[in-house]
Amino acid sequence: MSTYETDAIAAADEFRRVVATGSASQLVTMRLRAGEEIGEEVHGHGDQLLLVVEGEADAVLDGRTTRLGPGGIAFVPAGTRHNVVNAGDGDLRLLSIYAPPEHPDGTVHRTKAEADAAEHEDVH
Repeated sequence: MSTYETDAIAAADEFRRVVATGSASQLVTMRLRAGEEIGEEVHGHGDQLLLVVEGEADAVLDGRTTRLGPGGIAFVPAGTRHNVVNAGDGDLRLLSIYAPPEHPDGTVHRTKAEADAAEHEDVH
């Protein structure tokens, strides 16, 4: 069994870091700089749960925007077009849970540009 401290994993400095991958779900940390966004996407095969640890986020689900602060949660069912935008002046730190896993275990994308390039190459 693995345990993680929310503060420790949320302090990750990369855009995306896969922390743990199980057979049915995956835990990922994300950090978005001021003005940065994940980018609109749809996960057709699984659900996603986003938890704001630090900062302010605009969670956009199927065109509807909700402002979330620390402790705020967005549930993204499979097939939902979604985006998360850093709505604050500082970093936005998120925990993302995918069910089933979305990225290869051990994935680290230091920047959004690196993540976008990997998506373009169809390599997470």
